[in-house]
Amino acid sequence: MDKVINVPMSKETARSLKAGDYVYLDGILYTARDAAHKRMHETLQNGQKLPFDIEGNIIYYMGPSPAREGRIIGSAGPTTASRMDKYTPELLDLGMGAMVGKGKRTKEVVEAMVRNGAVYFAAVGGAGALLSKCIVESEVIAYDDLGTEAIRRLRVEKFPVVVVIDSEGTNLYE
Repeated sequence: MDKVINVPMSKETARSLKAGDYVYLDGILYTARDAAHKRMHETLQNGQKLPFDIEGNIIYYMGPSPAREGRIIGSAGPTTASRMDKYTPELLDLGMGAMVGKGKRTKEVVEAMVRNGAVYFAAVGGAGALLSKCIVESEVIAYDDLGTEAIRRLRVEKFPVVVVIDSEGTNLYE
């Protein structure tokens, strides 16, 4: 069954989702890839605050291509999630509600998802041009020096994803 979810989302909403659910996200997503995750980890290790409130929010593992004239953002497809796995349990323990990416996750990430009632969504790889049409606003909010790996705040409408791992640990990849 297709569901429309307003994001950021509550723990109740995350827990209501089941592996295999088709979902459309409406609201705010934050982008972060390898370099941004490393910097967020260092920020936390130094006792500082993250550049956005992680509670209930979703990180989309994506680095966009340059926007063509008249477009808000370039191609915006997902990147491989496992590259962020060493940082993800820490963010989940701080209240992150979900992640969007592609590919498998480690046992440690799945355990942290279950512990914190979070979910992992997959976006279709290779469909970045189509996904970019669901992004109605894009703004770099942190780490501008990282270029495409800077943290962006995206406002999305009807952004299509599939629940791949739910808050109970049910995993479509297995």
